[in-house]
Parts: sequence; structure tokens; C-alpha cells
Amino acid sequence: MAMALSNSVPSACIICLSASNQFYPPSSPFKSLKPPLFWPWQKVKMGPLTVSPMGFGTWAWGNQLLWGYQPSMDSQLQQVFNLAVENGINLFDTADSYGTGRLNGQSEKLLGKFIREFQGEKRIRDEIVIATKFAAYPWRLTSGQFVQACRASRDRMQIEQIGIGQLHWSTANYAPPQELALWNGLVAMYEKGLVKAVGVSNYGPKQLVKIHDYLKARGVPLCSAQVQFSLLSMGEDQMEIKNICDSLDIRLISYSPLGLGMLTGKYTPSRLPQGPRGLLFKQILPGLKPLLVSLREIAEKRCKTIPQVAINWCICKGTIPIPGVKTVKQAEENLGALGWRLSSSELLQLDYAAQESPQRMIQNIFQTK
Repeated sequence: MAMALSNSVPSACIICLSASNQFYPPSSPFKSLKPPLFWPWQKVKMGPLTVSPMGFGTWAWGNQLLWGYQPSMDSQLQQVFNLAVENGINLFDTADSYGTGRLNGQSEKLLGKFIREFQGEKRIRDEIVIATKFAAYPWRLTSGQFVQACRASRDRMQIEQIGIGQLHWSTANYAPPQELALWNGLVAMYEKGLVKAVGVSNYGPKQLVKIHDYLKARGVPLCSAQVQFSLLSMGEDQMEIKNICDSLDIRLISYSPLGLGMLTGKYTPSRLPQGPRGLLFKQILPGLKPLLVSLREIAEKRCKTIPQVAINWCICKGTIPIPGVKTVKQAEENLGALGWRLSSSELLQLDYAAQESPQRMIQNIFQTK
């Protein structure tokens, strides 16, 4: 596969990558068996659910502004979905706000379509967990309106029950009275059986404890907390959130584990992506040299790619990363982050390099304290 040669993997590593991923020559009689390319069969508990140690994020599926989505990409996105599921990935993260303009909700629609059309075993299809997020729009002022948002997502995906229903962000920073209605909406959708579990996104340490305690008092366990968590966004808040999640048995889902692409080794200050990301990268990339050097060094030693090392770091920190995927090549590369672990010395090296890099990822404006 082309991915084995990308992102500065030395040619000496081609053999070991090929062997570990079960590649066969065209003439091999074993090729027709089509074994999985990767082996992420280890699963982790997330509340009442059992999920893969890494999920895939679908923010780009329908987003034209930031990710350049076009409907012509749908066939490749379906290949991405099938490849992931066939190789043990069963967690997919989406949101009712994913998709720009008339394509609002497109990510959910595509996921539902891909699940229905999946040709594999019914058991594998039934184990797929969709985690979708409901936006805290200013017109969603009652718990009933939030429940209706959940029903609308379920209808778009055409599934009987959503895996994890998540509050996309807290309104505590700008509309505190709305917050309680949204919390009650999570309780109601759980009690009505619309979702198997509930979670939150972009909650800081204080609000995370508050909603956990509120839901617990209502008899609803908080299954997950999703925050920006990567080598590029390491900070006191992020580590405090992780510690709180560990103490309260909440599973931390790390979004943007590759920093929107800055931790792929693909971009430099003179080679930037187009669109809004290019402006952000121009500010941050010049200060990432210590981190990128360490990522590259470990990747070469391990016969891995830079993104695989960055994602594995998130897994080793006890989180479930959900890197975004648009292409089969990206999916194949992300899958290569599974089935191995960084050593303690490598983790320390990366932690130190992250601290030594003067730039950090801009924090999500919706994250609370």
C-alpha cells in the first residue's frame, strides 16, 4: 500500500510493515482469504458499550468549508467505512451539525447509509457504535426540543437506537439557564431508550464534575467526555480532565489527535493546506520543530509513520482517539496505530518534546472551565 511509504517511513521499514499487515503477493493462494490488514480486536469498555481502542471521526463528511467535501467523495467514504469495520473498528463519531449549509446532517446520513449497505456479517454490523453530538443551538431551550434533536438524528441515520448521545458543548459560558434544560434532555433521551448511553463534549474540569453529579443523581451514568486531546494540545486543563475521567469511570474520547493535520509531518511553514486551516497552521507550525523531530525519530525507529505514533500516544494515555478520515489511504494509515504500544521512555520523550515546543493548538472556544 502507498501509505507504508508515506510520511517519512524509511524504505528499510517496508518489509516489516508488509509482514505485520499480512500482505500477500498477487500469485499467493492465501490472497483470496482476504484476512484483515490490521488486528485491533482488543476492545475497551465505555459505560455499557464495548468499543475499539480507536474510533473514526466523520467531521469532514459533508463539510465543504474546512475539508472540501463533495458528494463525489461518497463512494470512497463508503470504502473507508467498510475497511474500518472489517478491521475491527466499531466506533464512529459524528454530530447533527456536521455538514455545511444544505448538507447539514450529511455525516449522519452517510453513516446510516453505509451501515445499511454493509455486506459483512450481521454480527459485525450490529456491534457498530454511533456516537453523535447534539448542538446546543440557542433555540433548543427545553428538554423536549433536545429529545426531538435526538429523534431527528436517529431518523437521519435510520437506526433504532443511537449508541452514545452527546451534548456537543456546554452553554455555561454564555447561557447558563439553558444548560439545565440540555442536561434534562440527556436524561430524557436515555430514559426513553433513544440512546444506549450519554456523553458530553468540550466540557472543562468543573462543568464535567457538575454534570456527572447531576446525571448520577438522576440515575443516568455519564459514559464519555470528548475533548481536544493530543501532543499538540497538552495542558493543565486537559490532564485534569483526564484525571477526573479516570476517577469517575468516564471514558475520555480524544478528538483532533493529529491537530487537524499538523502532527502528520505532511505540512511545513512553506507548505500549508488551503483554506482556513492554512492560516492556523502558519501560526503554529514554526513552533513545533522539537515535537515533530521526536515524532519522526520514533517513527523511523519503530517502522511506523508520524501520524501512527501521534495516535498511539493518545491510546497509551488511556484515551480513545477518533482521528478524522476522508480517504482509504488515511484509514489504512490510522489503522497502523493499533496493535502495538509506545514504550515508557518514548512516551516521556514525546511529553518532553511537546512541552519544549513553544506553540500549542488553539483551544476550542466552546470548552468550559
